[in-house]
Amino acid sequence: MREGMALAWQPQEEGLRQILNLLKESQSPDTATQRAVQQKLEELNKYSDFNNYLIFVLTKLKSEDEPTRSLSGLILKNNVKAHFHKFPPEVAEFIKSECLDSVGDPSPLIRATVGILITTIAYKGELTNWTELLPRLCQMLDSEDYNVCEGAFGALQKICEDSAEVLDSEALDRPLNILIPKFLQFFKHSSPKIRSHAIACVNQFIISRTQILMMHIDQFLENLFHLASDEDPEVRKNVCRALVMLLEVRMDRLIPHMHSIIEYMLMRTQDSDDGVALEGCEFWLSLAEQPICKDALTPHLPRLIPVLVRGMKYSEIDIILLKGDVEDDEMIPDREEDIKPRFHKSKTHSQKHMDDNVEEDADSEDGLDDDNSLSDWNLRKCSAAALDVLANVLHEELLPVLLPILKETLFHQDWEIKESGILALGAIAEGCMNGMVPHLPELVPYLITCLNDKKALVRSITCWTLSRYSHWIVGQPHDMFLKPLMTELLKRVLDPNKRVQEAACSAFATLEEEACTELVPYLAFILETLVFAFNKYQHKNLLILYDAIGTLADSVGHHLNKQEYINLLMPPLIQKWNVLKDDDKDLFPLLECLSSVATALQSGFLPYCEPVFKRCVSLVEQTLNQNMANAAHPDQFEAPDKDFMIVALDLLSGLAEGLNGHMEQLVLSSNIMQLLFQCMQDPIPEVRQSSFALLGDLSKACFQHVNPCISDFMPILGQNLNPEFISVCNNATWAIGEISVKLGSDMKPYVPMVLNQLVVIINKPNTPKTLLENTAITIGRLGYVCPEEVAPMLQQFIRPWCASLRNIRDNEEKDSAFRGICSMIGVNPGGVVQDFIFFCDAVASWVSPKADLKQMFYEIFHGFKNQVGEANWKRFSEQLPAPLKERLLANYGV
Repeated sequence: MREGMALAWQPQEEGLRQILNLLKESQSPDTATQRAVQQKLEELNKYSDFNNYLIFVLTKLKSEDEPTRSLSGLILKNNVKAHFHKFPPEVAEFIKSECLDSVGDPSPLIRATVGILITTIAYKGELTNWTELLPRLCQMLDSEDYNVCEGAFGALQKICEDSAEVLDSEALDRPLNILIPKFLQFFKHSSPKIRSHAIACVNQFIISRTQILMMHIDQFLENLFHLASDEDPEVRKNVCRALVMLLEVRMDRLIPHMHSIIEYMLMRTQDSDDGVALEGCEFWLSLAEQPICKDALTPHLPRLIPVLVRGMKYSEIDIILLKGDVEDDEMIPDREEDIKPRFHKSKTHSQKHMDDNVEEDADSEDGLDDDNSLSDWNLRKCSAAALDVLANVLHEELLPVLLPILKETLFHQDWEIKESGILALGAIAEGCMNGMVPHLPELVPYLITCLNDKKALVRSITCWTLSRYSHWIVGQPHDMFLKPLMTELLKRVLDPNKRVQEAACSAFATLEEEACTELVPYLAFILETLVFAFNKYQHKNLLILYDAIGTLADSVGHHLNKQEYINLLMPPLIQKWNVLKDDDKDLFPLLECLSSVATALQSGFLPYCEPVFKRCVSLVEQTLNQNMANAAHPDQFEAPDKDFMIVALDLLSGLAEGLNGHMEQLVLSSNIMQLLFQCMQDPIPEVRQSSFALLGDLSKACFQHVNPCISDFMPILGQNLNPEFISVCNNATWAIGEISVKLGSDMKPYVPMVLNQLVVIINKPNTPKTLLENTAITIGRLGYVCPEEVAPMLQQFIRPWCASLRNIRDNEEKDSAFRGICSMIGVNPGGVVQDFIFFCDAVASWVSPKADLKQMFYEIFHGFKNQVGEANWKRFSEQLPAPLKERLLANYGV
């Protein structure tokens, strides 16, 4: 019956002619023609058998050229994707049977198109309804006809990629139990294309540890090893992919063969086919994450390291694509599509520590981002990343092998080799820093001379590598390295080559973070250079320049507040501010930069604050209004880009922090508090995160305007104490602490809304350090203003409380938190008895507490000592570590 129906449908001559014309027109480059074609397609979709015509052209109309037939299939695929569920049953059946009959079409292009069509139908949930599909394809694998076998495999590979979960589910009676053993048989097929399909199919099921594959794991490995030296690059690529995934999933099975696998991957990383070499190189990145990495690799290092360094050399194609021979391009405007979207990093409140002024998370891959125009990931980047992660695993053990290679490459007369040596030196900076220190006094001056190399690509990589050693450079006497480096790096900021400008600007931002106030003596020179760059830079580098200026402001703080510096810096920033429209995304980096500048300049920013404040409030309001319009009429109004609102809230925070009491007038004459109430309830976490940061800063700057809203705000703050959203939770916690200090005993009714969650968070394992510290400070501050309410819970938080605050520097927040703990101990001394040693340790972390706070500590120690008696106190103090004992004796006489 069905056969008859399928045969019964025949195309009308006229309809066929129309569709062929349409297919011909759709290949025209003219956009107007394209639009007309789109419209015509929409109209034809109203005819129930339009899709029959499309499949007929694809599978039956051999008189047409293949690209036209394939296009017909791709249009059909889009229709299937959009509305297969609306196809009449007889049309759906006709398409399915035609697909199955054409899997083995003699043309590779038509076969591939049929395969795409089959997987699209299968993916639309039809695998369960199309019961004959998998058995038929499986049967075709055994066909004598190569085309049928290859076509079936092509379709199966696409189905495995798109529908892996369904294939391993009860819904279909677990077809993989048949398919996987079947695929494994084809690893030894005579055709490379089919071997490649077979491995690619099985590879889809490694990461999910599919049960049937795990049962056949030994046979899978044996077949992979058999294909190790296959002459076909696609097969070798798929073998490499399989081994990289097996490292993660079945290391136990690889360990016995690890020696030969590493030998094999060494060969593949040097494969003549670039694609294979890249897949091979991925293996070292994966291996570095495995516990056995060190033992497994050590014997192979003398061969591996030279291979990785060779892989870091630019290929000839790279150099052509990077225009490596074009030295001066600063006058050429950027193409908009070359400018990557930027992501705004929202504001988070955190503490300064005793031991740190370094940023932990400086992005180590920066030097690998020098070639945006290339396909994003290539052998050079992968080799450099591999050397970086291996340096972090093996540390100094790399150096006996690497140093001789560096000596040879760094001073090579061939610039491409020299450049790869400089990249390698930067890649190991993090992992091998200790071992490199003895060589740096000689290497750093050499690198500084390389900043003047005649090749732009050498100058740009040298900027990056020097920035990776900036922590060490800043620690030496300035005249030796910092001053000459700064002089040369600032020249590179004004380099005639755009790639060098970019690398120098990024490197300078890293140097600023490391040097902080050490840069103050050089501020005039630095600002003159950065401001000069404003008039010189094209679009893309301008965005990086904002970042360098913002980082400078963060690093030198109030030292920037001198009239001569303000006169240099503010005019170009305000000029850009005036030129940019409210919907221009270039506002993001400019607003971030201004936020840092406003915080640093403090009162110096006053002349600029009003227009900046008003525009930020307006950006927030516009975004909220557009959001409401979109919610009410999604068809008429687009959803807003909420980043505009987030960046504006963060700049308002920067203003509040810098201007302090001067904010009062601005807030008074605006509706910012009502807007903030809406932002605090936004579904997007980053919006809430920035709202709570601003709430905390406004509480500090002008609490009189926050106070009337507290009863509305507190419940929202309480609901956001959810550590799943770390930064939201962190800023909400901090804001609660700032509000409580201002509210004093009026905080009483709100304590029950927040205290329990805070105690849960401080006791939660694996909570990030910043969140623990802010939680401890806020609990302390709540106890400071409402000791009677908080003290009964003392025993539940005192130990983690002490542990999280012992490492932070003396400051106002720490001061109020410790006053709170002392008040609570006064109310509930029993709550601290069992953990008194932790309290002693936390108090000893104070370098110079205020006199009255020190007196509180003194009274608690002596009260405790008198309570337990001399003998017990002696026993207790003998458990204390010697340095702690000495500090308590010296400072508190106990």
